[in-house]
Amino acid sequence: MSTLTALAKAQAVAAGRAQKIATVRHAHLSDLPLVFIPLTMAGEANAPLAVMVGTDENAPELLIVPQPRDRGLRFQFAARLAEVLLPYAEGFCSATEAVPTDRKRDVRYRYLEAPQIIVPAPAGIGFVRLFGRSTRFRRTDGDYPVLPTVPLLGRWLTFFAERAEQPGSSMLLSLTELLSAHWATGQSGHEDAHLGSLVNWIAPPPGMTGAQAARLAEDPDVCPPAGPATDPGFDNDVLGPAMDIYRAAAESGDPEAERAAYQELEDLLHGQLAPTWELMWRGLRVMRAMPPGASVEARWAQDRDVFSDFSLYVQGGGAPQARRDGAVAAATRLHKLERAGQSYAIERAFDDPLIMAEHRLGGEAIVGEVTLAAPDRVDDTGKRPVLRPRIQVVTTDPVLFPEGTTLVSPSKPQQKARVIFVTPVEDGDKTEVVLELNGGMGRGLRAPAGSVPEVGERITYTSLSLGYAPPGTFPSREETPWTHGGPPQYSIADDPLDQGDHAATEDWS
Repeated sequence: MSTLTALAKAQAVAAGRAQKIATVRHAHLSDLPLVFIPLTMAGEANAPLAVMVGTDENAPELLIVPQPRDRGLRFQFAARLAEVLLPYAEGFCSATEAVPTDRKRDVRYRYLEAPQIIVPAPAGIGFVRLFGRSTRFRRTDGDYPVLPTVPLLGRWLTFFAERAEQPGSSMLLSLTELLSAHWATGQSGHEDAHLGSLVNWIAPPPGMTGAQAARLAEDPDVCPPAGPATDPGFDNDVLGPAMDIYRAAAESGDPEAERAAYQELEDLLHGQLAPTWELMWRGLRVMRAMPPGASVEARWAQDRDVFSDFSLYVQGGGAPQARRDGAVAAATRLHKLERAGQSYAIERAFDDPLIMAEHRLGGEAIVGEVTLAAPDRVDDTGKRPVLRPRIQVVTTDPVLFPEGTTLVSPSKPQQKARVIFVTPVEDGDKTEVVLELNGGMGRGLRAPAGSVPEVGERITYTSLSLGYAPPGTFPSREETPWTHGGPPQYSIADDPLDQGDHAATEDWS
């Protein structure tokens, strides 16, 4: 936990309400998100019990599995879920826009919008990943066939789960993680994983403090767990007997009794999921009240790019995702995720002064006032004169940058500033920093208006940079050692010591 977050948590306890740790929203929120609340059977790995899903707060759709251990009922549930999710995803595969490529010498096309799934907590993302894996390889012929929509559903669920691993992606979001990234509550991180408690700290009902509302939300009778796990008391006292009644009714062959038992199960599970459904939309309204950060739209454009490519791949009959990556593919993917994580952290800091404040405490950024400026300074020591303005920034932040360090300002990301002098002010806690500017001022010897910070302007400079870095290089599969899945592969026929039929002469005694 960072220093500022710890301070915000202390302030939340004192104020009785969650405190903001971000000034802008760092994720895209779709105009038509699909809220997805899974529930699984306790003691069974990825055995779906129910899902409440939909894009309309007033019209949720409930899908249940009356006997999660029944293989046939599981895949009937998957087929019904496909009837909801596939039309939702494919509904965005219509209108496109042209995107310039190759330095505007060519264009490519992507969809104007993309689907977005919101689950209550990270465990919901785990359910999506596991259920996608269990369905995307199902056969539509032979023994135990399933409908063609079931493996297609699995491929889409796997796609969403993989995008959730991408830092900054907004295609599959956990609401508790999203809220916790923007607010600090007066409770532990473990308690923040409870959606009802977290939402009530942020937006408590009238007349109640966040702590009081959170304590009330922790009562499983008032706010059942947000899934996918169920409450043990509910399992033992309510769900188990109702499932036994349904099993007996199904075995009796009485359709009326079976329908009545099914309806009872459906009502029970609806009662478990309905409070979470209401909390999900409350949380989304809280998030929508925050303005989006400047870099959010660019990251959502990347999501739309990936969605467009995957949609075309699926429409072209592409194979399902592999069960596991090879060594080179895994290393490449990890490298991309690490780079994306670094870029996402820097973009958040550039967008949000509260997050940049963390870097100021760590000596990676300063904020100060411009006291002197030479906007038309020209450096003529080289082969030709070049424009190199200088400014002096006075700051109260600790300045840990050595002379020669290259900095950048979030307000002028295309302009670099090299540290020339760092001079502590006597009898004070201030420091004078002289910076030489380069870039973002055209090609002439006079700086355009507004391109150089003016005297009196308050400005941020940081050593964080979003500049281009070449991607890592990895060997081809043919060059990968056999210990990591690549050739060479041993063959008995190539063994110069082999003197005959190996199978006939091998002594296994």
